[in-house]
Amino acid sequence: MALFEDLYGRRCTSPICWDNNAEAVVLGPHMLQDMIEQVKVIGQKIKAAQDRQKSFADLHCRDIEFQVGDKILLKVSDMRGVIGFEVPKEILDRNVRKTRSGETVLLKVLWSNHNVEEATWKGEEAMKEHYPSLFAQLS
Repeated sequence: MALFEDLYGRRCTSPICWDNNAEAVVLGPHMLQDMIEQVKVIGQKIKAAQDRQKSFADLHCRDIEFQVGDKILLKVSDMRGVIGFEVPKEILDRNVRKTRSGETVLLKVLWSNHNVEEATWKGEEAMKEHYPSLFAQLS
């Protein structure tokens, strides 16, 4: 069995050929046996390290149950494309940006719990899709 197979339990699928005929060394049976034993020891040490990490992680992972009325702290991360807990309050400005392929309408939106300085520019089509009630108020 090859060294890679001893370590990882599967054949190497790399397209690179690791054999270099110019540096070929004839290995005797004792030297080859020592190398195989060393690879097995390395594999056992890697397995032991992985088991230690898993057992340490398992100690810190636990199921938490909550009751109705419990107060908890939620960590909310801002992700692009995901609408958070903010709701648009009003549209402050409208701007038409001309591009090579056409025109894009941008709206300056004031969000709830934000100041006027923190208003952001958003595309009109996306705002109409996500917040149709905002445009019903304008009509």
